[in-house]
Amino acid sequence: MAEGRVLRFLPVRLARRMRLLAERTPARRDRYVDLLRAVAITLVVAGHWLVVSVTHGPSGFAGGSVLETVPWTRPLTWVFQVMPLFFLVGGYANAASLTAHLRRGGDLTGWLLGRTARLVRPTTALLCALAVAAGVATLAGVAPSLVGLAVWLAMIPLWFLVVYIVVVVLTPPMHALHRRAGLAVPVVLVVLAGAVDLARLGFGVPYVGYANYLLVWLAVHQVGFAWQDGSLPARAAGPMAVLGAAALVALTVAGPYPVSMVGFAGQEVDNTAPPTLALLALAATHAGIALWLHDRGNRWLRRPGPWTLVVTVNSVIMTLFLWHMTALIIGALALHGTDLMPQPAPGSLPWVLLRIPWLICLAVILAVLVAVFGGVERRTRPGPPVVRGTAPALLTVGSATAMVAALLAIAAAGPVPRGLTGLHLAAFAAYLTGAALLALLRTRYRPSLPPPGGRHG
Repeated sequence: MAEGRVLRFLPVRLARRMRLLAERTPARRDRYVDLLRAVAITLVVAGHWLVVSVTHGPSGFAGGSVLETVPWTRPLTWVFQVMPLFFLVGGYANAASLTAHLRRGGDLTGWLLGRTARLVRPTTALLCALAVAAGVATLAGVAPSLVGLAVWLAMIPLWFLVVYIVVVVLTPPMHALHRRAGLAVPVVLVVLAGAVDLARLGFGVPYVGYANYLLVWLAVHQVGFAWQDGSLPARAAGPMAVLGAAALVALTVAGPYPVSMVGFAGQEVDNTAPPTLALLALAATHAGIALWLHDRGNRWLRRPGPWTLVVTVNSVIMTLFLWHMTALIIGALALHGTDLMPQPAPGSLPWVLLRIPWLICLAVILAVLVAVFGGVERRTRPGPPVVRGTAPALLTVGSATAMVAALLAIAAAGPVPRGLTGLHLAAFAAYLTGAALLALLRTRYRPSLPPPGGRHG
């Protein structure tokens, strides 16, 4: 039985809990959305693990991106760069959650407090654990430069998290705008993103490119709103995929954008930092394919085995994402630091074959990390609180804004020694303050609405 095969890979107690959650899934829930979220994060993790090339010699560790030296790997990023899919699913889930909360008499502040909890808890666990590990390593005599590099690599996932938190905070006003203007909103955002690219790449206007971190991801998120309420019809799936793919080829193969959808050193233009029109074309392609497979996916997920696995992955989805680079660091130290892993030339047949044991080892390490830290995310959550008044609303938005600014400062600090914690200390303190204030608000305003069983988490 498929269900039995899934459960054999899980601890018995957790397996029973996940099976119970799967069995209690309301019939109205669109299970395919959860599958897409799990697939997106899994592909991001695998892509990061595959693209890294690590070597170890007398002078120590060295590494880089295979994309720099092996050109044939660059088109593969069209498959593995699925962060747009994550934001699409995020738009669907946030719209469904917000709509259900308001329908049941909830308010925007309470929704935001409940929605950010799932993001803040695993992030806080990661940062605190990294600070402790950096302190232990420094006191043990590890070179501060190596500690700084390791901490910086482990925090790479924070870049996407920063943008996603901003998008979540903006969900209430952007969803209200969607209800008034519908698909015109992402169209306008795409036009603005194109104008930003033109100003940056065509006329060399400095700093303007940073606007696309918000414009591009908001555009994809808005399409998720349209998918959720049915204003994006199913018949649009095919044209969206075809037109997106055609635009992607035109913009990269024939146009000014690089083929690679993941940045690497030496590129004049990076499709993700900041995001570009080419990345939006990839987003349209992936969204079209995802919508086209919607009915098939939901039929498959009616089987208990696959659905239980999807429920399990989604229960620790942020933990998987946040800790996957830490797993890579541990794996590099264990496999290359001890010379257990050979070091053939990147792109060669031996290198390709060795990717298999490399992925298996990192997956095992990540599984251990998830077993240790996943409970922070998986912890049972009450329903969203009901919060009235301007003061708590301002404090909630202010705390979330402070956290975003702190995370941005931490992620942008670079691979430099940062004392015992390995982190930008002022930014770390600001983040903890913002997280503590949000936790205090959640405690102060106890949930007075039961958690809706059918909403997407």
